[in-house]
Amino acid sequence: MRIFQKTKFDFIRYRKIAYGISLVLLLAGMVSLAVKGLNYGIDFRGGSEVVIRFEKQVDVAQIRSVLDAAGVSGTLKQYGMDNSFLLSSVFEGDTGQLKTLVTQALNDKIKGNAHEIVRIDAVGPSIASDLKWSALKALLASLAAILLYVGIRFELKFATAGVLAIFHDIFVVLGMFSLLGGLFPFMPLEMDQSIIAAFLTIAGYSITDTVVVYDRIRERIRGQKPSDYERIFNESMNQTLSRTIITSGTVLLSVFVLFIFAGPAIRGFAFAVFSGVLIGTYSSIFVAAPLVYDWLRLTKSAVRLRSNKAA
Repeated sequence: MRIFQKTKFDFIRYRKIAYGISLVLLLAGMVSLAVKGLNYGIDFRGGSEVVIRFEKQVDVAQIRSVLDAAGVSGTLKQYGMDNSFLLSSVFEGDTGQLKTLVTQALNDKIKGNAHEIVRIDAVGPSIASDLKWSALKALLASLAAILLYVGIRFELKFATAGVLAIFHDIFVVLGMFSLLGGLFPFMPLEMDQSIIAAFLTIAGYSITDTVVVYDRIRERIRGQKPSDYERIFNESMNQTLSRTIITSGTVLLSVFVLFIFAGPAIRGFAFAVFSGVLIGTYSSIFVAAPLVYDWLRLTKSAVRLRSNKAA
């Protein structure tokens, strides 16, 4: 039995409510970005990463308190195996000093549980700045390529609305990272290169889902009167709804399992992809297609108004 067959949801009728919801989400995220900012990882802020492995199981809160007392502040999370931890710190000093400080603090306070510093990686401020701008350029280049592709395949109205929907998806997820960043120890939501990869994944998924809806609209709207646009848009979105829900549901289920079981090291990436797919599914139906509908309707109205004046 196939689900969501022969549905008759009036999506266009409720588009203004959806616009309002999107506007609230975007404004909340922008306010948080302006006031609170983002919880940057060392990729974008500079600092050091230390992987520590213990012989026996140890509580992450105990390690965090020991390192904080020693003056090594930062983010600590489990890494790989249960007895391994990843420390991200903005410690001012070279990696040798950091290793000595961490080793002495753990040896003094956590006795009877030998540990090993598996590796230490450091990223300088200038490198972090270069990585940040490279990530931004990669994201903007991908959006420009998507605009070009959709513009060639459809037309400018469809392409512009599709890219606006992608910006909507990415900014909503970015706002969530700002609002929730640093609130949960099990999910610090740091902005690093893996999150940029998640944004590129979101952009690709969002436009793929949107193009399916656009294809159905385009093949049915040719030669139709503007008075029929609302019916055509609604029917087209209902006809693709089953495919959208099944595809999105499958991806969301897979990413949710990744979020629960893959561990803290990639939980931020899984959260970004999960949120992005969920919001991207919503925006394909309630943002991208309705924007094209309003644009076409206003364009046709303007054309008719000019024709009446000329007559």
